[in-house]
Amino acid sequence: MSVSAAAPRRIRRAPAVRALLLQILAFPLTLATVWLLARAGLLHALSTQSWLLVTLVQGAWAAGLSWRAGLASWWRAIQFLFPPVLFLARESADALALPPGAFLAIFLFLLLLYWSTFRTQVPYYPSGRRVWEEVARQLPQDRPLRIIDIGSGLGGLVLDLARRRPDCELSGIELAPLPWLASSLRARLAGSRARFLRGDYENLNFGNYDAVFAYLSPAAMGGLWRKAAAEMRPGSVLLSYEFAIAEREPDERVVTIDSRKILYIWHF
Repeated sequence: MSVSAAAPRRIRRAPAVRALLLQILAFPLTLATVWLLARAGLLHALSTQSWLLVTLVQGAWAAGLSWRAGLASWWRAIQFLFPPVLFLARESADALALPPGAFLAIFLFLLLLYWSTFRTQVPYYPSGRRVWEEVARQLPQDRPLRIIDIGSGLGGLVLDLARRRPDCELSGIELAPLPWLASSLRARLAGSRARFLRGDYENLNFGNYDAVFAYLSPAAMGGLWRKAAAEMRPGSVLLSYEFAIAEREPDERVVTIDSRKILYIWHF
């Protein structure tokens, strides 16, 4: 299959796209249900309460269809809550007299922040200084390393390691434009040697790195392991914060300081 044909298929299979299609499919079922409720005398003039009931019916149908389609449990909750939350947000906006431009600004901000989360299923997950300290402790200390943070967000880990390990080459890669821009500006303003790339880590060769750090999501871990197993060289290390890999038990588990979350480590 060609790359041009594979890309649209990946997009169609993305859970967010499937969820949207199921919301659309639920709409005629909602209309039929509302008509039956009205005929039975259970739904009267379309007041705010009645409209809220309609959105709950829409959400229930969408959640049911998502369950039938095999989407994960959190998608069913999102599908159920999305219509009533959207309705209540509109009601609140009317009450506060917010200008339409405010919604456009919020939409553009979220778009630039989360970008292709609908496809990758990896939202923005910030880590923290305690994690950075533990990663620095776990890295080999006896030689210079090439290290990359895949999904580097605002660049905190990479910038911190660049200060701690001046002997190492530090990089981060981020797909979303806003976090990538923020991390690049932070590096420039700080005069850091850290380098930030904008793109998909799938296009990297992990064999070019001695250490790969990931803070992704459960949905991405299977693909991450397949790529790491195929490309990482002997002597390199893969670190994943919070999310394990089902296909391979980690060589080490480290509970981060002041946290119950685990740093998983695989040696190659």
